Formats: sequence, structure tokens, C-alpha cells
Amino acid sequence: MAELRRSETRTDEDFIRALYEQHARPLLGYALRLTGGDRQRAEDVVQETLLRAWRHPETLERTPDAVRPWLFTVARNIAVDAYRARRARPLEAGPDGLEVIAVDDEIDRALEAWQVTDALASLSADHRHVLVETYYRGRSVAEAAATLGIPPGTVKSRTYYALRALRLILEERGVTEA
Repeated sequence: MAELRRSETRTDEDFIRALYEQHARPLLGYALRLTGGDRQRAEDVVQETLLRAWRHPETLERTPDAVRPWLFTVARNIAVDAYRARRARPLEAGPDGLEVIAVDDEIDRALEAWQVTDALASLSADHRHVLVETYYRGRSVAEAAATLGIPPGTVKSRTYYALRALRLILEERGVTEA
């Protein structure tokens, strides 16, 4: 274990290689048990453990007997963190799940627009003109009155009665509920 101590003359590559040669095999076996036999995840745990050892060489230079327990503790913490992260995220859906997802295809919106347009055609011309000016063109009562050439009070009353008539037509056709 003494050869794991980093000195001024040793390179980081030599240090990590010695660490890997001495501890990777037992660490991989332990990581396999932690990950339920998933070799890829176990290898990731070992790699992350050795990376953390490389980043914190001062912890490995305490006593030679403390190196392996420290590595196993780090590996356990990494595996637990990964397990918790997977549980915190929702499961990923495969390509089969895409067939079930509803697509926003604007069919319902187009159908509603067609039904409202058809119901508007059933209104009297005066009621239809008032609704078109106030709701579809977004004009105020005064602007609609000026455009239609009628008093503002007439625009208000025609709008009120036109909306009631439109609601009744849509209810009769089963578009809205009473």
C-alpha cells in the first residue's frame, strides 16, 4: 500500500494505475452486488470511485489499511446516490409509449369553429353583424356603433339578445349544455 502514496516524482497516471491494479477487481465485485448485477452501472461506480480517489489523494495517504475501506465507502455512497436519483426521476418511456400519446391535431377546434359559424348564420342579420363587430373584430361598443351606424345602446341590447339566441341555437344542436 505504501506504493500508493503520491510523491513529487510520481505522476498522476502512475498513482491512478497503482490504485486501479490493487483495488479495481474487489471494488468491481462489490459494485456488482450494489447495482444488482448490472455490470455497466458497476463499472461506472468503480470509475467514479477511482476518480474521487484521484481528486482526494490526501485521504489515501493516511494509513495503508484505510484505503480499501475508504474506496468501498465511496463506492457505496455513489451507488446509493445513483439509486436515489433514478427513483426521483419518472421512468423513461420507450418508443412504444409514443403511440399512446394524444396529438394536438386541432380537429376539435376546427369542428367548434364550424359549429359556431353555422349557428351564427342562423341568427338575424342585425344580431350577426353586432356579434361579428364586437367579438370577432374586437371592437368596443362605441366603435361597433360607429361602424354599424347605430346608437351604442342598440349595440348593447342587440349583443345581449344575439348571445342569448346563439346560446339557444347551440343548445338545440347539442353543442353546449343547457
